[in-house]
Amino acid sequence: MDFLQLEGKTVLVFGVANRKSVAFHTGRVLAEAGATVVYVVRSPARQESVRKLVGEAPIYVCDVEHQEQIDKLRDDIAAAHPQLHGIVHSIAFADYSAGWLPFHETPRPAFLQAIDISCYSLIAICNAFRELLDKENGSVAAISISTTRMAAENYGYMAPVKAALDSSIAFLAKSFSQFSHVRFNAVCPGLLKTSASAGIPGYVDSYLYAEQATLRKQAVSTEEVAYTVAFLMSPRSSGINAQGLVIDAGMSINYFDDGLIHREGS
Repeated sequence: MDFLQLEGKTVLVFGVANRKSVAFHTGRVLAEAGATVVYVVRSPARQESVRKLVGEAPIYVCDVEHQEQIDKLRDDIAAAHPQLHGIVHSIAFADYSAGWLPFHETPRPAFLQAIDISCYSLIAICNAFRELLDKENGSVAAISISTTRMAAENYGYMAPVKAALDSSIAFLAKSFSQFSHVRFNAVCPGLLKTSASAGIPGYVDSYLYAEQATLRKQAVSTEEVAYTVAFLMSPRSSGINAQGLVIDAGMSINYFDDGLIHREGS
């Protein structure tokens, strides 16, 4: 039984970097469900490395900091795929080259670049592809984080950036509702073991702490996030719109777990 009803659907997946990426796992799950997955990566070098992971699946190149590249991508994809049933936005970038800084010292260029790549790109992509998206059953999902209100020093300005992404989901859903039934949602995982996360200062310690804060004492897997994204791409999730689905294995209710409070050495 094709429960997800994704057989023959075409989904555009942005953001594969390597086999640890949420986008890679999402593409694999979608393909297993029968969808045609079209990948978009940032550079020709990334295209070459991702080719080894996804076989013969189509891979396009687009640096989302440049509107002309987004427009060209739309035209190139339209020529091969006249209709899209879904878009997965798994793009985020933060420049931590200045090292760890307290939030109030966040460099303006770094913050604005992070907003552009990690948030505004979703708006630009959706606007560019609005005529290609299935107006009745189209779905867009962005990868966010489980909470933007937990002020972790090492995550810094990316939490406000993700908060802007979450808000943009709601406004895109409202805006597109004027002419379509396209749905917009965010998938909001707890801490993941990805290469991008590894670049955050002090991330490993935060990851290990978060794992112990889950109810099951086991971190959320990237594959679990991918399953949720695939569900949101499916018509089976038709009643879900303008939402953020938190995938954190219960972490958000467990900060006062007795084992954490009385950890050895605390």
